[in-house]
Amino acid sequence: MADEVGAGPERAPMVWALAVRESAAGAPFAEVIVEVGPRLHGDLIENVVDSGFVLAAGEPPDTTAVVEMRGDLLARLVLVGGRQVWEPASPVVASSGWLSAAGARGGAVVIVVPPGTWPPGLMNLAPQEDRRSGEQPARHRCGTVALRRHVA
Repeated sequence: MADEVGAGPERAPMVWALAVRESAAGAPFAEVIVEVGPRLHGDLIENVVDSGFVLAAGEPPDTTAVVEMRGDLLARLVLVGGRQVWEPASPVVASSGWLSAAGARGGAVVIVVPPGTWPPGLMNLAPQEDRRSGEQPARHRCGTVALRRHVA
């Protein structure tokens, strides 16, 4: 996970998290969960909707978005045909389980959650392999994105 709080006036507070969600059938899903502060939340929602994201319910649709990785680091989320890019200011490291799930599915599910979703102090917790199950609340936007790996 990475927290963008205090990264300067050009950035809104952002939280990025990577998780692995079990699937009832087939390989687990690699997830990228993004929370942006209230100042830029509307812009992010507009970008993801323009890329094909929908309200979370059932299977996420395929989108035009791309998650770019550099080795095991999440480099950026590319939206709206490459016209909008969202990058974490601090490293977001993918676990081997996340990379395996993303590779097996050929991409990841990106979930955009509303401001204030993460509890205070979450960034101080030790990283762990997060395996989740269950449906996402309907107020979240989600979509399946391609995974692009860069050779550093």
